[in-house]
Amino acid sequence: MHDPEHGAAALRAQTPLGLRYHYLSGGANTGLGWQTFAGGNGAFVGEYVADAQAQGFLSAFSYYMLLQSAPGNAQRDERLQTTVNLGSRPTMTAYFQDLRTFFVRAAATGVDPIVLHVEPDAWGYAQRSAPGDDARLVPAHVAATGLPELAGLPDDVAGFAQAVVRLRDRYAPNVRLGYHVSVWGTGVDISHSDPPDEEVDALAARSVAFYRSLRASFDLLFFEFADRDAGYREHVDGEGRLGWWDADDFLRNVRYVGRITSALARPGVMWQIPLGNTRMRAMNNTYGHYQDNRVETLLDPSRAVMTRYRDAGIVAFLFGNAVAGTTCACDAVGDGITNPAPVNGNVGLSLSADDDGGLFKALVAQYAARPGLRATSAANAAPPSTWARFMVRATTTRRGRVVRVRARVTSTTAATATVVVEVRRPGAKVRRAARKQWSSRQFKRRAARPFTLDWRPPAGTRAGRYGVVVRVIERRGRATRLTARRATSIVLPR
Repeated sequence: MHDPEHGAAALRAQTPLGLRYHYLSGGANTGLGWQTFAGGNGAFVGEYVADAQAQGFLSAFSYYMLLQSAPGNAQRDERLQTTVNLGSRPTMTAYFQDLRTFFVRAAATGVDPIVLHVEPDAWGYAQRSAPGDDARLVPAHVAATGLPELAGLPDDVAGFAQAVVRLRDRYAPNVRLGYHVSVWGTGVDISHSDPPDEEVDALAARSVAFYRSLRASFDLLFFEFADRDAGYREHVDGEGRLGWWDADDFLRNVRYVGRITSALARPGVMWQIPLGNTRMRAMNNTYGHYQDNRVETLLDPSRAVMTRYRDAGIVAFLFGNAVAGTTCACDAVGDGITNPAPVNGNVGLSLSADDDGGLFKALVAQYAARPGLRATSAANAAPPSTWARFMVRATTTRRGRVVRVRARVTSTTAATATVVVEVRRPGAKVRRAARKQWSSRQFKRRAARPFTLDWRPPAGTRAGRYGVVVRVIERRGRATRLTARRATSIVLPR
């Protein structure tokens, strides 16, 4: 569920939900970006993750920085906001530096996993700008930024995606990357046009083709519902019943989602689900109390629709809006318990002061009281039981001015993995003192492999206890997972 900073304890006291998410937004070069949140300097990420972890929640962040960066943010059309910024070398330099900061901050938490939902909307606008759904035909400054980590990558949207993955691999293998599949990226929104099944399948194939043209491996696929309640779209945006979903809309959406998760062998997440309902009297289509039917449809006790999504490869549902004045499962309006006159047959009395009348939390509690649905679709990426297990031993010695780190890595099964050994400075902003990586090493069952890093501290290196970390990142096809981590230390004398 979308949840504010320092909100984990209150949310845990009221619901058995498993994940909290928050936007990272504001633009990379505007002085208003996420690095200014909380105490500044990017501290927000660590604080949010720590708050979530203390209450047993996983953390996810929706990284929404590209559209809001300058100079593209001066455009009225969001597609132009995207393409203008992709074509600006200074903007993309600032963007990748900002993204690198996120990964460094996420890695410093030591929490695994953290989910980064990368640029909702931007991929859709890029696809709409791509001839033949080919991301390589949309220009973007990547290697041209001059950042050393991005050397050799193509200067197009495919290179943009590859840069995201490369930065994650280098700085934060504990982060799982979510690619956003925009249903309207093809130029057709199936919830509006109500196409037949064969057209839904063709549109899904185009979405798959665009993702494959990126030549980058993300871990999860994010799919959207809407950024606002259907009642908001009807009464504020003046769109009539366009935003309302009927049974056929859900079926078409499930079909589209299932075709993509199956083709790409990636698990899916349904994101940004509006929190309005049509049952409670609090929902009278006024500010903060707009109606919608997706909560009650997904969390219906029959679980009929939820099961279809499960079988289509969906492993998580994230509820929340992105527009001020839409419905919250909290008392965002500050008007307490309300029971105005019914509209459209919504006769339920409020269960709490929450702006939705308390229905969302009541349905979540009801859902959790029964055995949960298990993700059984073959479209899901390799579940934990199919990943290898690694045993890591690490020792450190010092001979004169040379520090030697010896790691021995053993796999329970035949596997391919990357091994990373790092020495980390104590209490420094730039903590990495030394690093060595062995990519795509083959492991035989129960056969140990040695890995050695020799570090000669340069003159002036200060005394103290230096951390030593060994990580093993397994690869299965296009999927990756941090499967083992061992930490130790060594003391440098004065």
